Parts: sequence; structure tokens; C-alpha cells
Amino acid sequence: MADGAVMTLDEAIAGRRSVRAFLPREVPEETIREVFELAQRSPSNCNVQPWISHVVSGESLKALGRRMVEAASSGLAPDPDFTADRKFLGVYRERQIDAAVQLYGAMGIERHDRPGRDWAYRRNLQFFDAPHAVFVFMFGEFEEREAVDLGIYAQTLMLALTSRGISSCAQGALGLYPSIIRDHLGLDETHRILYGISFGYEDASAPANTTRVGRAPLGEAVVFHR
Repeated sequence: MADGAVMTLDEAIAGRRSVRAFLPREVPEETIREVFELAQRSPSNCNVQPWISHVVSGESLKALGRRMVEAASSGLAPDPDFTADRKFLGVYRERQIDAAVQLYGAMGIERHDRPGRDWAYRRNLQFFDAPHAVFVFMFGEFEEREAVDLGIYAQTLMLALTSRGISSCAQGALGLYPSIIRDHLGLDETHRILYGISFGYEDASAPANTTRVGRAPLGEAVVFHR
């Protein structure tokens, strides 16, 4: 897709996927502002718009990535603002395993390849080499209801990016070291991070980006009543 072209909504929904390797080319600032203006149209309970987004680019993003990789490599335990160790069961666990098998398989990383898996984990903390990332925070008094609003905001933002040929990856891993992120951005602890989104132009030659995962059939996800 040529720069500036916009997909239909259906095309953006069908085409959006998580990209885990990016080209160094930056997205024009005008385009970034445009998609974030669109994301501001996201619905929220009582229209409180609880999201606070910090977009980080260039050398600042690289420096932040180095700090998080150093923390992980030194053995510093993650301390996320929100629980990140939930276990999935049943069909949800099956879907989780399938996604991991597809991704690691595409990258040639075997299940018991600990160095390979550690490398893949560090790639998360380096934003998969994306030139931009947005960290989405909400204030301390907000909880589950507002977190739903942040999810709606993320989907709106990523669809706006996709429609312009810009790839993204929503990452819970970018919330594992919130103290480092807050320090880097000059924020206090009233700003709690829920997730981050890396974005930029896809590196189509990267093995990780050949991954394709399925979706459950409609009958497993939707019940119609009359």
C-alpha cells in the first residue's frame, strides 16, 4: 500500500495482525498525529477517556529498550502494575500453545531452546526494532472498567494504523518494568501502565512475520438468541 492510502474498515480488520520485526524507517509525524486523533474517537464509559498515551520514538526509544533489556538480563524480577501471571485453561490454553508453536516455529526456535527463547523475550523489550512505541497508562484510581476502555482505544488505534499500511504489535511485555518506563518518561506512580504498542513499517523478510494464527469459528464464540 502506498503511503497515505487508506483501507476500508473491513480490509483493516481482516488485515490487522501482530508484527514482530520492523524496518527502521520512521512514520511521518503528521500520520502519527492523524491516527492518534482518530483513536481519540474511541468510546468509553461516561466518556471519561481514561487513557493517557506516551509516544516514544528514535533515540529515546532505543535508550529505554536498552534499560529494560539490562534489567531483564541482570535478573531483575518484573513488577507490573497489573497481574501478568494468569494461567489459561482448556481451549484458551490450547490457543495460547498454538500461537506459541506457530511463532517460535517460524523463527526456528525449539521448545527446549532456552537461549533462543531468551533472545525472543529480549526482542519484546526492544520493541522488535520498531521506530515507535506508545505506552498507554491510566491513573491509579481506575480499575477493570476503565481497562476495558483502554482495550477499545488500542483496537481503534491499531486499525487506524493498519488502514494506512502501518504495522503494530500490542505487547503486555512492555508493562513488565513500569518503574523503569516511568523514570524514563518523568512520570510518577499515579500513572499505571497497562500495555505498550510497538508500531512502524513491517520488515516482510523477517521469519517471525510469516506467522499466521487462526480464529475460532463463529459457533464457538457467539450465541444468537431470538
